[in-house]
Formats: sequence, structure tokens, C-alpha cells
Amino acid sequence: MFVLVEMTDTVRIPPWQFERKLNESIAEELNKKLANKVVYNVGLCICLYDITKLEDSYIFPGDGASHTKVHFRYVVFHPFLDEILVGQIKSCSQDGVHVSIGFFDDIVIPPESLQQPAKFDEAEQVWVWEYETEEGAHDLYMDIGEEIRFRVVDETFVDTSPTGPSSPEAFTSNASEEVQKKEAPYTLVGSISEPGLGLLSWWTNS
Repeated sequence: MFVLVEMTDTVRIPPWQFERKLNESIAEELNKKLANKVVYNVGLCICLYDITKLEDSYIFPGDGASHTKVHFRYVVFHPFLDEILVGQIKSCSQDGVHVSIGFFDDIVIPPESLQQPAKFDEAEQVWVWEYETEEGAHDLYMDIGEEIRFRVVDETFVDTSPTGPSSPEAFTSNASEEVQKKEAPYTLVGSISEPGLGLLSWWTNS
């Protein structure tokens, strides 16, 4: 679930922080810059693990701050494919079951990856597993707030870096659409279509 990623960055330390230890100032600046941010094709950054190397610091003309190239390792949330995770159902929609693991909410289990046969209950706004038994089918509801065990089967990174419009007309016509279509920078796709996966209550109660 969590991995250590080696990174390199040039950290700017303003003059009023020169009285502090360099390592402390750099650690604080790196956490300000990266903590709780998604790095494209890397994952969700959690916190600084350690600093492995500090290169020489430079002060450039016109800028009183020091600039130091830093090699460091950062704790990143990036589950590997086929990893089993446990989260809570945040909501359900026609697109599938949306799951949260507390600090990360962009997890979706699409309809085709649910226990089959499954149906969406429009009135309750939840997905239902129609569990077949000898006595007939039983409806097992995937209620909001329930704990769910799922397998990570895919991931999607979206480059959310700012880009300029191709033309002024395109900017005016698509401005409102872009706001509405704002995508999450990092999304996990899960699956519960195998025995033992799904709501924990399904398997513990049995």
C-alpha cells in the first residue's frame, strides 16, 4: 500500500530561516510542497521519510534565499495491482460503488466488477448482490458506511497541470464544462467479483 520513492528537488530556503538547521528547514519545505499531493505516475505523497544527500547550497543574484539540490525518500500511497484493501462504502451510483479508505476517496468499483448478479436499487441508491441459494435469491445490500474488502485491478493518473486554451473561443465555450468535468488526479479501480471479497459482514456472519 505504501512505498518509499526516491526523489530529487531543489529547495529554496528564505533568509529568515537561516538560523535554523538546514535539514529541518528543508524537511519542512518538502512536506509543505508534497504532503497530500498526487505526483503524476507516482502516487499520493504522505510524508518525508529521510534525506539521503544534500548538495552545495547557492545564493543567486537578486535572491537572498539559498537553493539546495536535495536527494530524499518520500512515503507514497501507491497500492500495487492485485493488492487487497479494506475501505468503507462512501456512496453508490450507476457508475458503481465509491469507496473511501479514510485519507483517500477516489476508489470506484464498476458494476461489472461487483459480485454477480448485481442490480442498482434506484429507491435506496445502493447496489444489491442477488445471492442465489437453494431457497431462492437473497438481496444483500451494499449500504453506505459498510466496510468492504476489494482487490485493486487498475489505476488511472490524470495530468492536472494547467494548460492554456487553444483559442479564445474555445476558452469561453468550454470554461464551465471544464469546471464540471474536473477529474481526480489519481483514481483506483477495484473489484469484488470473487469469493471472500465484498462487505466484511457477508463473510464474517456466515
